[in-house]
Amino acid sequence: MAMVLRRLAGASGSPSAAALLLRPALTRPISTGFREERDTFGPIRVPNDKLWGAQTQRSLQNFDIGGERERMPVPIIRAFGVLKKCAAKVNMEYGLDPTIGKAIMQAAEEVAEGKLDDHFPLVIWQTGSGTQSNMNANEVIANRAAEILGHKRGDKFVHPNDHVNRSQSSNDTFPTVMHIAAAVEINSRFIPSLEQLHKSLHSKSDEFKDIIKIGRTHTQDATPLTLGQEFSGYATQVGILPTYIIALLITMHFTLLVSLIDCIALSLQVKYGIDRIACTLPRMYQLAQGGTAVGTGLNTKKGYLMSKLQLLWLRKQNYLS
Repeated sequence: MAMVLRRLAGASGSPSAAALLLRPALTRPISTGFREERDTFGPIRVPNDKLWGAQTQRSLQNFDIGGERERMPVPIIRAFGVLKKCAAKVNMEYGLDPTIGKAIMQAAEEVAEGKLDDHFPLVIWQTGSGTQSNMNANEVIANRAAEILGHKRGDKFVHPNDHVNRSQSSNDTFPTVMHIAAAVEINSRFIPSLEQLHKSLHSKSDEFKDIIKIGRTHTQDATPLTLGQEFSGYATQVGILPTYIIALLITMHFTLLVSLIDCIALSLQVKYGIDRIACTLPRMYQLAQGGTAVGTGLNTKKGYLMSKLQLLWLRKQNYLS
């Protein structure tokens, strides 16, 4: 390869136009590790070791921006696993082949457990309804379910649209997984963190009960109080929970959220803040699933997913007995 490039460079040693054109082809590693996947645009090559399909691969090529830092948040991906498992269970009640349905449920559970995170490469930059991430989930689950049933990736024995995405649309799945992800993060991480913060501030109010200081109002010394009394106020009475914390939760930028909490901890209304967060959960548990493309429920049975899937998910998360 090096000899070919040197000869193309000529006597001057500077690369010729032919050398510049051939260099990428000569230096690119030759890989046979691809399979052909197809969609309505035709065939496309997908790495053999990945479970995604044609539409995910096209999104990787069309939105080649953002990088690792801007990949779709993991809680959203795991929520897709929860959703697709519940949808397959309900779909089997309405005619989906149980053999395929159970394989979909098994594959979706692997997504929900984080076993297939490496097969979700897409960044947040995509069409507004989250279509590419929905299809990423459909393709991964379809190919994994096909493997479970002894078939090859890409042969569409389990179809990403006809089976995994049955009676669904990006316009209801993505809002649903946003709610699922936010509710899971609130219950499993955010509220426990706030409860620990409240406990710490409350313990400081007792620890500092004998330290006397001067209170200040209007930037001037006022009347005495104990540092413990001040911390008691921090724990139960100060301020309101800023609405942008909820926005950060919904977008799943949890690291930024934790940093924000660190910065405003002493001005956060912890006790009442927990109550206010808890009050949002009943509405967070309301899922858009079943509305399909425009909210009318086209291509679903009446009451299909709106109630049944919601109940399945709430029970899975132990939010209902």
